[in-house]
Amino acid sequence: MASKDIYFVPELSKWPIVASLVLFTSFIGGAMMLNQSPNGKYVLLLGILGIIYMFFGWFSNVISESLAGYYNKQVDVSFRMGMGWFILSEVMFFAAFFGALFYARVLSVPWLGGEGHGVVTHEFLWPAFKASWPMAVMPNPANFTQHKETIPAFGVPALNTLILLTSGATVTLAHWALKKGQRLQLSAWLAATVALGAVFVYFQAGEYHHAYSELSLKLSSGIYGSTFFMLTGFHGFHVTMGAVMLAVILFRSIKGHFTKSDHFAFEAVAWYWHFVDVVWLGLFIFVYWL
Repeated sequence: MASKDIYFVPELSKWPIVASLVLFTSFIGGAMMLNQSPNGKYVLLLGILGIIYMFFGWFSNVISESLAGYYNKQVDVSFRMGMGWFILSEVMFFAAFFGALFYARVLSVPWLGGEGHGVVTHEFLWPAFKASWPMAVMPNPANFTQHKETIPAFGVPALNTLILLTSGATVTLAHWALKKGQRLQLSAWLAATVALGAVFVYFQAGEYHHAYSELSLKLSSGIYGSTFFMLTGFHGFHVTMGAVMLAVILFRSIKGHFTKSDHFAFEAVAWYWHFVDVVWLGLFIFVYWL
């Protein structure tokens, strides 16, 4: 057991370097696939398997240390600060992508159309250009995919908004149940949250299939297609990771790992899930609706 006055310093760990290697492998595999390399999918698969191995190993170590009583109040404060900084970095991550959308939509497109300076900027390079959003006319059919239409906001996106908002409520109810020592309600609300996250990802996958196969809306559909899939794709990835973390917390809750006063792992994942909810509200408004 750790003393209340001694800060716990873990033993040397292989997991940070393993995480760096498998993430690097995954990014290389993804880049190879985007560049149509025949071996890209194998490199990406190797990286994903490495990430799964890393998560299982690292989570196991941290959980074992927690159950052994090594984490005192000082360590708890460090964990909270670390999670806070991590979520802030995620805020900046999405802020950059929202900034790219704002720049393209509010500044670049009107400027190319001559708004504000009276000069038709596109006249010689792209005579058929129309300063409207989404970009409905592609400059070169050989390099860009002409999308037929955009995905309406009040369809699957609105349904997914309701699903995520509901999941935010269920994870909050799970937290309340944990603080009251109600184990059955805790597990039930957590299971509901995981299920809602899985349903969200399922609907988004169906939306992507519809966009690609029926609307011809792809990454190659100009600036609109690239910003759409960049923002919604990364958010979908975050929802997937959040659902995985919630599933781990659900398993730990069933095993009885948390107490009324000692459950920061639950709180950290709940913070992350609420962050994912807020980002989706921004996506729904600025990507789908406006």
